[in-house]
Amino acid sequence: MNPLGQTDTPAGPTHSQDEPLGTSPADSAVGADHYRSGQDGDAVVSLNEAAATLAGRTIWSQVSLTVRGGEFVAVLGPNGVGKSTLLKAILGLIPITHGQASVLGARPGAHNAAIGYLPQRRAFDPSVRVRGIDIVRLGLDGDRWGVPLPGLGRAKARAARERVTGVIALVGAEGYAHRPIGQCSGGEQQRLLIAQALVRRPELLVLDEPLDSLDVTSQGSISALIQSVCRTLGVAVLMVAHDVNPILPYLDQVIYLAHGGAVMGPPEKVITADTLTMLYGTPIDVLRDRAGRLVVIGQPDVPPEHTSNQKSSAR
Repeated sequence: MNPLGQTDTPAGPTHSQDEPLGTSPADSAVGADHYRSGQDGDAVVSLNEAAATLAGRTIWSQVSLTVRGGEFVAVLGPNGVGKSTLLKAILGLIPITHGQASVLGARPGAHNAAIGYLPQRRAFDPSVRVRGIDIVRLGLDGDRWGVPLPGLGRAKARAARERVTGVIALVGAEGYAHRPIGQCSGGEQQRLLIAQALVRRPELLVLDEPLDSLDVTSQGSISALIQSVCRTLGVAVLMVAHDVNPILPYLDQVIYLAHGGAVMGPPEKVITADTLTMLYGTPIDVLRDRAGRLVVIGQPDVPPEHTSNQKSSAR
C-alpha cells in the first residue's frame, strides 16, 4: 500500500521489477557511504513565503524555511497551529496556496518515492501476530500485487532480504524483529516502523509525532536513533513533536509554528522569550528547570480561525 496516498511508490528510489536491488555490502547493509543521491548540506525542503489554506481558512502564511541533507529538524508549536498540515503540504497532499515550495528539487509530491513517511499512529493491538520483520518488508514491496513465479528473481529476493536485515540492524531491532509486533513494546514498535520508512533509502524522513505515547526513556532512545540516522546516512529528518525536551540535545534546527507564522533556527535561538513573544505577539517567558527542561509560560490559546473545523488535519 502507499502511505502517502500518491501514485509514486513511497519511501525510496523506484526500480523496475527486473532491476536488481543491489547486492554490494554497502547496499545490503543499508549502509554507509552515499545513502542519498545528493550530498549533506543540499537543500532538501525549501519554502519561501508559503501559505496553506483549508476549507477557506488560512492555516499559516509567510512561512519560509530550508531543511538540508543530514539535518534533524523538529516542528514545534501548540495544538491547532498546523504542524501536521505543514508535513502534508511538503508531501503534496495539501496545496501551497501562496509562495513557493520545493521538495527534493521539484514541486511537493513529485518525488514522494524518495520520502520515508511515518504518520501518527496508535500502538499495535497485542493480538496482532504479524512479525516485525514482515512489517519492515512491507515498506520495501508492500505496494506490489501477486506472487512471484518459482525460480525467478532469486538474486533480487536475496538482496531484498539483505536490505531488510540491514535496516533492522541499523535501528537496533535484531533482538525482537521476529516477534509478533503486537508483543513488542511501544519503543520497539517505533524502531521497526522507522526501519520500514528507511528500507527504500529515502532522502527525506518525515515523522509525525513518533514519540507520542512513549515513556521518557523510549523517547530519548528513539530521538538518539533518529539523530544517528541523520549523521550516518545523511538523511534529512523533519519531525513533528509535542514536547521539545526529549529531543532537544539531538536537534540541529527547530521550526516553531504559532499565530499563523513560523520561525526557524537553532533551538537556543528560537525557543527564547524574545523570539516567542515576537511570534505570538504577546509576552512569553521561557524558563529552564534544574534538569535543563524548557518551560514555555504565557502561551496564548490558538485563535479560533486556526482550529475550527480543522482539529483532525491541522495539528
